[in-house]
Amino acid sequence: MDYKKIKTETTAVTRQKDRFYEQTGNIYETVVVLAKRANQVGLEIKQELDQKIEEFAPATDNLEEIFENREQIEIAKYYENLPKPTLIAIHEFLNDKIYIRNPHKEKGSF
Repeated sequence: MDYKKIKTETTAVTRQKDRFYEQTGNIYETVVVLAKRANQVGLEIKQELDQKIEEFAPATDNLEEIFENREQIEIAKYYENLPKPTLIAIHEFLNDKIYIRNPHKEKGSF
């Protein structure tokens, strides 16, 4: 998924808590879903960032090159300005873009 195109808040905002009950019926289950999705998003963004930074990595470790590698600095600044993974997960959840499956509920027992 292209997280750069997601139009969501970049800071925490007040939300209606009733909207978090709609899909799961349980606020604690919603928190677990959001946490797992945020971890997935964060891992994907980190892997993408590591790949892009590695493209500009110098072949030799020269102290002068480490401080002057502008490409890596610009890429890092760009990724710092992206919405945080938690906010992306909340945006996806509230817009019904997350598929939720609870195997305990499917079996009928806890």
